Amino acid sequence: MNHVTRLRGRLAERATRGLVSMPGCWDALTMLLVERAGFEAGFVSGAALSMAMLGRADLGLVPADRVVDTIALMRDASDLPLLVDGDTGFGNALTLQRFVRMLERAGASAVQIEDQTFPKRCGHMAGKQVVPLADAVGRVRAALDARGDMLVVARTDALSVEGLDSAIERADAFLAEGADAVFVEGARTMDELETVTRRFAARVPLVHNLAAGGVTPTDDEVRLEALGVAVALHPLLLLGGLATSGADWLTRLAGDRSSAALRGATGELHHLNDLTGAKALLDQGAKYGC
Repeated sequence: MNHVTRLRGRLAERATRGLVSMPGCWDALTMLLVERAGFEAGFVSGAALSMAMLGRADLGLVPADRVVDTIALMRDASDLPLLVDGDTGFGNALTLQRFVRMLERAGASAVQIEDQTFPKRCGHMAGKQVVPLADAVGRVRAALDARGDMLVVARTDALSVEGLDSAIERADAFLAEGADAVFVEGARTMDELETVTRRFAARVPLVHNLAAGGVTPTDDEVRLEALGVAVALHPLLLLGGLATSGADWLTRLAGDRSSAALRGATGELHHLNDLTGAKALLDQGAKYGC
């Protein structure tokens, strides 16, 4: 089975097999780390792409073509299913459809489309705005019409802007259009989260975002699974770990003027060669006299 079929089938089995945990990744190396750790899929976070690629916060700065190019490079390294953050579609319905087609050809398993105004901002930041309901539904319809087999995850950020009732209305409208999964971003309390899960979890795969330090009322996947959540995103776990621990490693290097004491934490060259398949590549090249 290809990566799209595997992800679609896994979500269909959510009632018996539980939720799918998706750590955030932003390039081929971090995807391989997610895969080696045993996760069934990865989430290509727009925030992680912006922070790692541009050194800038998640404010809609990464262009569509750069996202597509990144997915193509990642797909060349692995067939791990990937849910890709498509933000608002990078413009109007026509640019959104072009992006969806290119993204699917590049190797995305699913795309997430949201209803914020363009340019968007991180879902856990204040000051968000959303487009009118008709425009939001139009985005989802455009994505569904443009995709071949790839899944479409329809996200609404209306909860913190217009309230819970509006967010539920939008998610219902997305589901009526045929979205493969829905994502009500930014539940601030367990009561809000439970209201969302009661409404949708039995009807459609429901996505939840666990942004450390954000507004998420729980970080516990067991609790989310009991509520019927199908997908738990951890968009910045790896990147946050690198930024935090990496700063400590560099401070230690500057002070010690040696990396010897860091090797237990940072590993050695053979660890990276093993992760990135050096032996297999050399063996393959040897077949052709390389």
